[in-house]
Amino acid sequence: MSIRIGILGYGNLARGAESAIRQNSDVELAAVFTRRDPSGVQIKTAGVPVVHVDDLPAWKDKIDVLILGGGSATDLPEQTPKYAAMFNVVDSFDTHANIPSHFENVDKAAKAAGKVGIISIGWDPGMFSLFRMVSDAVLPEGKNYTFWGRGVSQGHSDAIRRIEGVADARQYTVPVDATVERVRGGETPELTARQMHTRECYVVAKEGADKAKIEQEIKTMPNYFADYDTTVHFISAEEMKQNHAGLPHGGFVLRSGVTGLEKEHKHIVEYSLKLDSNPEFTGSVLVAYARAAYRLSKEGASGCKTIFDIAPAYLSAKSGEELRHSLL
Repeated sequence: MSIRIGILGYGNLARGAESAIRQNSDVELAAVFTRRDPSGVQIKTAGVPVVHVDDLPAWKDKIDVLILGGGSATDLPEQTPKYAAMFNVVDSFDTHANIPSHFENVDKAAKAAGKVGIISIGWDPGMFSLFRMVSDAVLPEGKNYTFWGRGVSQGHSDAIRRIEGVADARQYTVPVDATVERVRGGETPELTARQMHTRECYVVAKEGADKAKIEQEIKTMPNYFADYDTTVHFISAEEMKQNHAGLPHGGFVLRSGVTGLEKEHKHIVEYSLKLDSNPEFTGSVLVAYARAAYRLSKEGASGCKTIFDIAPAYLSAKSGEELRHSLL
C-alpha cells in the first residue's frame, strides 16, 4: 500500500512536491487542499481531487501525511500546529530565529494528538543544518561557514516588487569568491554579511518611473540590501521573461577545523548544492521526510521532530538490506 500524501496549498513549493511524488513509487498524492475555489485550481496529477481547506478535517482517515506548502511569515506558524492535531505533518518553516518557538507549538499539538510533526525541512534549514551539525560534531574545534547562491531569493525579489514604480524584479544572492577561497584555504575569519555575499537585482520599471529613486530605495532597504554591496540592472519585461523566469538556487557549507595534540592538522569539509529549481528540490526533500513521518508514526512515535532527530534510513524507499548492500 502506498503512503497517501495530501498537500495544503498549490504554489511553487506544493507543485514541486507534487512532481516529486511522481518519482517515488511508494507514495501517492491523495488530494490537494486550497483556500481558493477548488474549481479554479488545475493540478498536474490526473484523477486527484482538489478540495477546499475547510473540508480537510474530513480527510483524517484518507491521508497518511500532510505536506504544508504555505509560507513561513503567516501561514505555517498557524497551520502546522493546527493540522498536527489531526495529521502527521511536514513543513518547510524557514524563519531561523523562530524555529524554537515553532517547535514548541507543534510539539504540544502533535503529542496531544499522537501524531508526528516534522518542521523546517528543505535544504536550509534542512540538509545544510544537518551538515553543519555533523561537521561540528566531527571537528569540534573549528568554524562553520554557509554561503548561499548564486540563486534567486524569492523574499528579496518580493521586497523589490513592493517598491513604487517596479513592475517586476528578481534578486540573486551571490557568494563573494575571494571570501570563499579564504575559507577553503583554511582561514577562519570573522566575516560581515557584506564580505560573504553580494546582491544582484534585475528590475523591470513601470513606464515613467524614476529609476534613480528605485535604485536608491533598493540599496538602502534595511534588513534586505543596506548591509550588502548591491548592483541594480534595469531590463525589459521581455528580457526578464527570457533570462530570469526560473528559480535556481544552491550554495555550500564549509567547516574549517583542526585536529592533533598540537592542533597541527587542518581539515576542510564541504557540502554543496546547485539547483535548477529551488521549489522542486525542496519539494523532493519534503516528500522524503513525509515517508519518515509515516514510518515513525507507524512505530508509535509522536511529537515534533527536526532533521536532527530522524535516522537517514527512514527517508529511503530502500530496505535496510538494500541500503547496506548498495550504499554503505
